[in-house]
Amino acid sequence: MHTSDPIAEAIGLLGYASNAPGIGGLLKVRTSDFRVEEVATSIAFDPKGRFTVARITLTNWETNRFCQQLANRLRIPRNRIFFAGTKDKRAITSQIFVIDAPQSKVADIEMSDVDIEILGRTHQKIGFGNHRGNRFTIVVRGCADEHGNPLSNEDALERISKIVDEMTAAVGAEKFPNWIGPQRFGSGRPVTAATGYFALQGDWENAVMTYLTMPGEEDEDAAVVRRRILQEGISEELIEDMPKWMGYERRMIEHLLKNEDDFLGAFSTLPSNLQLMTIHSVQSKIFNTSMKNRLSSGISLSEPQVGDLVGRIDEKGQLEVTSCVEVKPKTQPRISRNCSMGRLVTTGPLPGCELSYAYGEIGSLEQSAAEELGLSSFDWVISDIPALTTNGTRRALVTTFEEFQFETVPIAENAIDESNKSEKTKENQTWHEEGACIRFRFTLPPGSYATILLREFMKSPTNHL
Repeated sequence: MHTSDPIAEAIGLLGYASNAPGIGGLLKVRTSDFRVEEVATSIAFDPKGRFTVARITLTNWETNRFCQQLANRLRIPRNRIFFAGTKDKRAITSQIFVIDAPQSKVADIEMSDVDIEILGRTHQKIGFGNHRGNRFTIVVRGCADEHGNPLSNEDALERISKIVDEMTAAVGAEKFPNWIGPQRFGSGRPVTAATGYFALQGDWENAVMTYLTMPGEEDEDAAVVRRRILQEGISEELIEDMPKWMGYERRMIEHLLKNEDDFLGAFSTLPSNLQLMTIHSVQSKIFNTSMKNRLSSGISLSEPQVGDLVGRIDEKGQLEVTSCVEVKPKTQPRISRNCSMGRLVTTGPLPGCELSYAYGEIGSLEQSAAEELGLSSFDWVISDIPALTTNGTRRALVTTFEEFQFETVPIAENAIDESNKSEKTKENQTWHEEGACIRFRFTLPPGSYATILLREFMKSPTNHL
């Protein structure tokens, strides 16, 4: 549908499960167009518990920045706030937080666009993946064909139905390719993988300078700051002119002004989960590139091939990595049946120092992804920050979506024109203000991306998502 998508190319997000034309359109025109409700696992409440449990609803907040602000107000370390997963920023999100602070202090917190509901106390922490999934309600506005002409309600609904049929034929009923979405890489500024590339080599100067200066689709104020750093270097005056939301960059620069050339220390000012995300995003780029290579070779994502590594799916729809086994000619028919029944799934590589690649032709495709990106020689050991060393793992090549519904909703007059999306998406535009608006509802397991499922239906450039 579109000719150029530099963000998708930068993160290896190339290919679709179907050949049918998409509906185009834009996501997140309004914050209320994108709603996420976490489907939480049960928590053992105890009135004498150390931690406060709260359901927190955020409007247009990035999860890590919210946690930092909350920690500052509670006067506790950032790492004493626990949650199961980061959510989309331009959205209304509801999820469980476990906070190492008195219940009364948490209840007294007042922040703009934040609603805190105290649920009780517990001795139990939660971590990434400690939830059953996420329930989404998302509106795609301005549906258009590949030439930017508006789609009627009937045309948009017909295209969605055709894509569902083709995806079912290609990867199975209620399944879609399990690409790792642009959020993992920094959305409009895919900086995490670029930073992680240098972190893996212990090149902390380039890691920090990449994080500070890499351009992207963001506010002009931020773009000016990044250009100034490139042209003039860092200074106290620069800090004064930085937008308030550039808190991570500000802390890096403040550290360097006090500790000249201590780039490792500057990198370490990033939150620990964001440091780890820079490494995970390099893994993710290899995974996506491996998926792209498999698709372009005409090999099914969901049908196990000899040499594939397949693993069991648990009750939350997640891969049990330790269960992965090699597909051999003798076991292929049985494994194929179990994959079609949703008991087993094909997997791809998230490399690390102990990762096993698949075997045969499939293994060669996986290893060629690392070679293609210049990453095949990395040992994934980071001695300067041992916590960033990763063993590597496997990720399912396809994932499931449930409770899937779609319907038309009225066109909101001037909604697109009044948003910043209209300016950011002029190039390769695949939306039209008079096009149909479609509301999607569905539930995904942990670790799967709503934008990736909707990408299959929209087939629009990444900056439309």
